[in-house]
Amino acid sequence: MRYLVRARVKPQCRQALLEAIDNRTLGEGSIAEGEYLRNMKDARLCSDQTARWVEVCYCPSPLQEERPYWEQFFDLVRVQDAHDRRRCRDQNGSEPWACGDPFPEALRQETVTQRD
Repeated sequence: MRYLVRARVKPQCRQALLEAIDNRTLGEGSIAEGEYLRNMKDARLCSDQTARWVEVCYCPSPLQEERPYWEQFFDLVRVQDAHDRRRCRDQNGSEPWACGDPFPEALRQETVTQRD
């Protein structure tokens, strides 16, 4: 599933969050470890001072795995479906794990990037 996450950085955690991003330790220990850095790369700061990003999550409840990692740095303001679940191929059973990136294409891109 894809979720639109709106969150505010806890004022006392700004520096620690920046360090975790810069040191590539954000989400360390989570099964979704690399996703945290990708989410922060794609996140946008809005005029209401919330950071917003789309989170891919396969947990039975939204951000079940990710929530403790995010809550170290953020107050989660809102987490909502990013698309209509009736049209979600994973949810309706037509394509399991449909929300992720297609593995062969991702692997191909990663291989090309490493060669460059």
